[in-house]
Amino acid sequence: MNVTFDITRIGGHLSTVKFRVGRQTVEPFSTAHWCDKPEAKQLIPLLRVLRGDFFCAPFGAGPAWRGEAHPPHGESANATWKVNSSAGGRLVATLRTRVRPGKITKVIEARAGETNLYQTHLLEGFQGRMCLGHHAMLDFTRNGPGLISTSKLRLAQVLPAPFENPAQGGYCSLKEGAWFRHLDRVPMANGGKTDLTRFPAREGFEDLVMLHHKDADDFAWAAVVFPDKKFVWFSLKNPAHLTSTVMWHSNGGRNYAPWNGRHRGVLGIEDVTAYFHLGLAASLADNPWKGKGVPTSVALSQSRSTRIPYIMGIAPLPPGFGSVQSIQRTATGIRLQSAGGAHLDHAVDTTFIQ
Repeated sequence: MNVTFDITRIGGHLSTVKFRVGRQTVEPFSTAHWCDKPEAKQLIPLLRVLRGDFFCAPFGAGPAWRGEAHPPHGESANATWKVNSSAGGRLVATLRTRVRPGKITKVIEARAGETNLYQTHLLEGFQGRMCLGHHAMLDFTRNGPGLISTSKLRLAQVLPAPFENPAQGGYCSLKEGAWFRHLDRVPMANGGKTDLTRFPAREGFEDLVMLHHKDADDFAWAAVVFPDKKFVWFSLKNPAHLTSTVMWHSNGGRNYAPWNGRHRGVLGIEDVTAYFHLGLAASLADNPWKGKGVPTSVALSQSRSTRIPYIMGIAPLPPGFGSVQSIQRTATGIRLQSAGGAHLDHAVDTTFIQ
């Protein structure tokens, strides 16, 4: 098997994920520096195990909604999962939630001969609207600087609320609430613009933006090229399930525990149906994104199950490959086209997200 992985029982976070690419073993995801140390025992479950990718239902954190007081990013990211089976590159785990009663089945699969991870979360027995999503976190400290790109943007905005509080030792660099059209020209709080297609950048700051893709029908993507390690990471989603992408740039802007200025070079590429990370109440209320036709929650019903599929993969870079300009379907998977004209074909089952 070219991909190995595990999950934490607490929170169901993807853990120890390794991709075998030629002679190289790639570990694209981050693990918070405090994990597995004594200090972690004092933290909420989400932070205690923070790593890899995890499923959020609801996505984000905020005030209670109609008596539902969810922990940050939901019980799905904090509670203890039951692993039902783990064999042959396929793991199945289940969680019965209490705040809003229901059952979530997590299925993660690595297939022979591929360097992809296929994830499904099946929600059953829930009633009412829910914001949800994935929370992948990439490690740019281990893998070197990266070139970031996504499907063409229809809408993009810096978080329209304070993300950090300087009085508590948290700092942001982007202009609060600013709308933008291109990732390489994003307004900064102190004037001018910055380039979000390159990371790490803006050392000493934490920033959050949300993106929605205009060329997406049933297929949208994000990609990060790591030139030093000669690989590209990508995610594939169906916008009917995950309408937007939240990007969290974490580069030492939190100088309070447990971050202590040491959480650096981590980029969250979080594919969601939500209103930023502001939680259930904000996602269900009227908000500017909903007003522009972008769903910020998913309707769940006790009478039917809801399946959220998601793919992440790794591919080796051919010579001369720069940032990803486009990803298109092929008969056997996808073709990643470089801005410089080079391309690579990668085997992946795109019907999984249809």
